[in-house]
Amino acid sequence: MFNIRLNTILEKINFIEEIVLDFEKITTALNDNKSGKPSILMHLIAIAEQFNKLKEENEFEILSKFDKSDLKGAYDMRNFIAHDYEGVNLSIIEMVIRDKLPKIKKVIKKLKESEKWKIC
Repeated sequence: MFNIRLNTILEKINFIEEIVLDFEKITTALNDNKSGKPSILMHLIAIAEQFNKLKEENEFEILSKFDKSDLKGAYDMRNFIAHDYEGVNLSIIEMVIRDKLPKIKKVIKKLKESEKWKIC
């Protein structure tokens, strides 16, 4: 089941990358209140939800492959977006897109190459 969750996370990261490309810059996408910002924030929430489901499903071996601060940051960011949407610090979101998502994507791609992935 973990592979479905990780595929969803990877898909959401890819969607965020596509949105940023469409706007040509992260800041431009995040300053677009009609489609860019809402789409990116919803995909970030979905990523955090998938990590949370992995935790609920006791997929600790898989979760251990990710940086603990990235996992905590994803959940904290999800709560912040959900509870204070208008107060979201866009510079933090930009840092997440620029620095954290590529790390998460790299881990998922590495996991997809592993034997455990192939038997699920």
